[in-house]
Amino acid sequence: MAKAIMFLGTGSDVGKSIATAAFCRIFKKRGYKVAPFKAQNMSNNSYVTVEGGEIGRAQVVQAEAAGVLPSVHMNPILLKPSTEMGSQIILQGKVFGQMEAIDYHDFKQRLKKTVMESYERLSRGYEIIVMEGAGSCCEMNLKANDLVNFSMAKAVGAPCILVADIDRGGVFAQIIGTYDLMTRKERGLTIGFLINKFRGDPRLFSSGIEYIEKKTRRPVLGLVPFYQDILIDPEDSVAVQEDKRTLKPIGPKTINIAALKLPAISNFTDLEGLPREQDVVVNYLFRPQELSNKYDCLVLPGTKNVMEDAIWVARTGWKRAIRGFVKGGGSVLGICGGYQLLGERIRDPLGVESNRGVVKGLGLLPVETMLEEDKVVRKVTGTCLTNGKRIRGYEIHMGMSKNLQRVGEPFLRIHQPGKKKSWLDGWCVEGGRISGTYVHGILDSPGFRGDFLNRIRRDKGLRERPPRQGRLARFHQYNRLAEHFEAHCDVDRIVDLLLA
Repeated sequence: MAKAIMFLGTGSDVGKSIATAAFCRIFKKRGYKVAPFKAQNMSNNSYVTVEGGEIGRAQVVQAEAAGVLPSVHMNPILLKPSTEMGSQIILQGKVFGQMEAIDYHDFKQRLKKTVMESYERLSRGYEIIVMEGAGSCCEMNLKANDLVNFSMAKAVGAPCILVADIDRGGVFAQIIGTYDLMTRKERGLTIGFLINKFRGDPRLFSSGIEYIEKKTRRPVLGLVPFYQDILIDPEDSVAVQEDKRTLKPIGPKTINIAALKLPAISNFTDLEGLPREQDVVVNYLFRPQELSNKYDCLVLPGTKNVMEDAIWVARTGWKRAIRGFVKGGGSVLGICGGYQLLGERIRDPLGVESNRGVVKGLGLLPVETMLEEDKVVRKVTGTCLTNGKRIRGYEIHMGMSKNLQRVGEPFLRIHQPGKKKSWLDGWCVEGGRISGTYVHGILDSPGFRGDFLNRIRRDKGLRERPPRQGRLARFHQYNRLAEHFEAHCDVDRIVDLLLA
């Protein structure tokens, strides 16, 4: 059976996912066969695995860093929030059902068997399992039913490293306070601390390290500097929240992309490849007055609750703003839920997402969506019918959309890899100026992305550019991430403590 190590956190967004990815890569570089594992993840940013199941995007990044294919067993429980109080439950890649938070809290102890079954499958095939916790490891009101933090570490005897974020302030309270809340057994599993997102001269923090080590009698195993030049897909929508990204300047010499920051935004990593192009600026917009015709294109990303987001778009003035943007010559691309929003209406007769029955869309595409209980989860490849470019991506949705009239044309012809049967996907009008598709990852396809951006460049009188490398370039970024952590962590000591 594999050896295991776990990265726990003092809170959310402290760097557990990134540390897990970094050490997956570090162990791989040292010759170990390694896999990531997170018993339970809460994220609307998901991905389709080789088995045709759905897992959190963070575990996909970690698997890629480890040099292995993502599997549903790396994230056996995925919670996809659809309301303030409830989530869709994904078990080993498949939809289990919808559940309110209070009901799931009582139910999840029954899922321990599922979690351990997935862990044991991985453990039989790998030498090291790098595990990630969730949120704070010492949420005292939740610990009794914990599946993912110390409960998991105890079940497999994994040594734990506690990750703290010094950039948000209060790092002494984060570490010492969390350690003080641990039981004696939990402290025994905790082999040390990793302080993340450090800025400044580390010599000025040496006394801080001494203080932490004196108070806890545990070593600080790493002081990792803040970085901005290593490009790793973010885990969740915390990266696009209103207080996380300021609007970047736009102008006539840049390709200016606006992305609508929907309340239930999902799979926002569909846009991560755009700002990596040299002259492209992407801004996530929350207020309709921020959208102007200085932007060249508006992208409507996926949403976990298209019914409620359609109401929000109309109530907040976004519907009027988007229609005005299109009337002024702007182009629009809708992906998955964004495609559904572009249509005439969305129907939900079975109450999959809402009890509203039917809501109006933006009316920019002549399509109608019917939400269904069965979820479509599959990898796809094909061709864009407006430019002939090859595309590759995946579908994750619970609705089907149909054309209402013969205005415009289908957007893509796609099929599942290895299968002959193909079908038409999406719809577009005005030669593709307004278009929508169910295919996540379409902008990761270099040919499509290059043509998409060069059409805008031609309209603005700018020089056309070849697209930068596709997602394969991300593997170089994993090496850079590993090197960054290796330079600032006591990796040899961590390896010795793991293998002891």
